Amino acid sequence: MAGTVPRRAGRREWAALVVLALAVLLLAVDGTVLSLAVPALSEALRPSATELLWIGDAYSFALAGLLVSMGTLGDRIGRKRLLLTGAAGFAAASLLAAFAPSAGWLIAARVLLGVAGATLMPSTLSIIRNVFTDARQRTTAIAVWGAMATAGAALGPLVGGLLLEHFWWGSVFIINLPVMVLLLVLGIPLIPESRDPRPGRFDPLSAVLSVLAVVPSVYAVKELAGGGSPLVVAGTAAVGVVSLALFVRRQRRLTTPLFDVALFRRPAFAGAVGVNLLAVFALSGLLFFISQYLQLVQGYTPLQAGVRQLPLTVASVAVAVVVGRLLARFGRGRLIGAGLFTAAAGLALLTAAEGTGSYLWLATAFAAIGLGVGAALTLTTDAVVSAVPPARAGAASAVSETAYELGVALGIALLGSLHTALYRGGLDLPATTPAPAAEAARESLATAVTDVPEALLAHARAAFVDAMQTTSLAAACLLVAAAAVAWWLIPSPTGADAADTAGE
Repeated sequence: MAGTVPRRAGRREWAALVVLALAVLLLAVDGTVLSLAVPALSEALRPSATELLWIGDAYSFALAGLLVSMGTLGDRIGRKRLLLTGAAGFAAASLLAAFAPSAGWLIAARVLLGVAGATLMPSTLSIIRNVFTDARQRTTAIAVWGAMATAGAALGPLVGGLLLEHFWWGSVFIINLPVMVLLLVLGIPLIPESRDPRPGRFDPLSAVLSVLAVVPSVYAVKELAGGGSPLVVAGTAAVGVVSLALFVRRQRRLTTPLFDVALFRRPAFAGAVGVNLLAVFALSGLLFFISQYLQLVQGYTPLQAGVRQLPLTVASVAVAVVVGRLLARFGRGRLIGAGLFTAAAGLALLTAAEGTGSYLWLATAFAAIGLGVGAALTLTTDAVVSAVPPARAGAASAVSETAYELGVALGIALLGSLHTALYRGGLDLPATTPAPAAEAARESLATAVTDVPEALLAHARAAFVDAMQTTSLAAACLLVAAAAVAWWLIPSPTGADAADTAGE
């Protein structure tokens, strides 16, 4: 209601935010920690190449496909109820994964983790939207949420390296248990319940179409990146596109849609979702090859590599302290644009880091990327969830989360594929190189380090660095384009009204 002064959050609300942020941090760590455990679990479970692929992908497929349905379900049955149910399910699935006796068992556990994760992520964000009604406080709270998501992705290699140096591969799942127990114990008294008072009928067909719009599309991208069958790529992409078209058509006709697609007619809303996706796209692509660079080119252990990525984590967390004040001074669109330009500059710095021989240069690049992406993700997420009434926060949060998950999948698949193609194209081995060694080197630098004589590794490392530099520049160009979109499409009023313009 016009003229109503929003209630400012107190100690209980900020304590609830700490609990929610811890859950988000864990989920983000979970997205990157498993990759380090692949060698150990491969030795223990002996999965086939196809099973190993599904161990990595099953979680993201289930998570991305169910976000929209779960976000809307939380609006109907209660976000706190869905969050706590998901936390219990996530703990149980983590236990199943940690002690999986076979690859098939682990794949099933990863699917269950994805289902539970889909209840947690939009619930945390929609609860924040309902608890923090003051616009400036809400921006700060979402900045904390975004910082945990960014920091968790960067901390994954550090946590994984620390665990795998002392424990078995299942320990990367066991760490989920104490955090989920803490969420249950503290969440019951601290987190308030909220729901849509007039939710309308839940449409199962819309839920099915939302899954079919996302999962086949992500699968098509992964298959394309992995050199899969063109027929499979085309078929799954077609299923995704047709399902998306049917989903949009059905939402326009329903009295109570699963998601109000008319929001995408607002340039500010559509721009915020697109910029969110591109920012995560660049960050996930960076994390994919920078961890390999630190370990396979610089020679660091997984733990040492994770420590050297800390400037990115610290910078992304630091954004939460200042973003509210900066928003009031500069406005949303300009600040998002400036953040993306800063992240692009950090990616550009990576192209020169190898030649300097100094870690300080690399740390500066990481800090710039963390600051820029952290600010952009915070403000675009805030724009998306603020564009709808609090009663529909779950559905909007799910759209933001879907953009995030698609950005992760596309970043790893497309930027990872670009890097691989550039690496193989730039690999210049001596003509006398034995065929098995040449084949191993062309497969990947990781294979080369294991199977190629030391005398030839310099060629593989040089090709990897050249590919990394070109890929970083490509990602930087994408962020510059996204910055321009944010600058022009997203409003930038300043002062007290700066945080209230997302849906206008």
